[in-house]
Amino acid sequence: MSGIVDAVGVSKWYGEVLGLNAFTASFGRGITGLVGPNGAGKSTLFKLLIGQLHADQGGVRLLGENPWNNVPLMRRLGYCPEHNQMYGWLTGQQFVETLLRLDGMASADARKAATDALKVVGLSEAAHRLTRTYSRGMRQRTKLAQALAHKPEVLILDEPLSGADPMARVKILRTISEFAEAGGHVLMSTHVLYEIERITNNIVLIHNGKAIASGDIHAIRALIDTHPHAVRLDTPRPRQLAQALARLDHVVSFEFPSAEELLVRTRKPDAFYRELPGIVADTKLEVRGIESPDDSLDAVFRYLVG
Repeated sequence: MSGIVDAVGVSKWYGEVLGLNAFTASFGRGITGLVGPNGAGKSTLFKLLIGQLHADQGGVRLLGENPWNNVPLMRRLGYCPEHNQMYGWLTGQQFVETLLRLDGMASADARKAATDALKVVGLSEAAHRLTRTYSRGMRQRTKLAQALAHKPEVLILDEPLSGADPMARVKILRTISEFAEAGGHVLMSTHVLYEIERITNNIVLIHNGKAIASGDIHAIRALIDTHPHAVRLDTPRPRQLAQALARLDHVVSFEFPSAEELLVRTRKPDAFYRELPGIVADTKLEVRGIESPDDSLDAVFRYLVG
């Protein structure tokens, strides 16, 4: 193997819980998607790559080097963790700037780098607001800004679209694509295959800590499209949004789990994700967040391993 990331027989235990199970895969140049349900081992792999964990068995290499206790290597990558807790008393500008200063960047350089990075992710106007006032999508973009600010060679993004609103998703995906087009490399995890498909064809499927398939995304599309795909929308007017979405011929059903939730099932999730931002913009109906339960992907993985 000779990829941006090479993992050979990597296993990691948390006590008696197995996080990775003889995981073997190579991530090439450009953008690669690590796709699997929650608990599949995606975050464990990323924590090994950023030197936060050490493998119990096997070996992992990032840019040809061992990440464990390798500070020079860490400065060549940007990391966006799954959880988006922030220091709510800081503005977006202060948050990114502080992290750069903690890594040793001079004050004036950190200020400029933070300003530039927030501009890249479309948060210039909100840069001086407290992060506790940010929407979830804005917090995701702020995390992406801090990962980009020091101009890394590799971005490691753990569920960067989780909970983001439709417009934030468009901006995040565009930013990731532009980073790769400029020569950077991206490892992005998700449990929603259709989010990855918009920016790359290269994927690694992970299930129960093992890499069960890798390569071109189109090879497994037919399998996934046989299962209705669920999408949960956080919106204050779920019934009005359902009426607007009902005209889509691929929508199978609607459910209303709560007063501010809409669960949509669709036969063509790629078309749904593509068309949703336009419908939201046209109807001016607020969508505060969007998530996909694991049901659809789990069905495919059960088929692949079964």
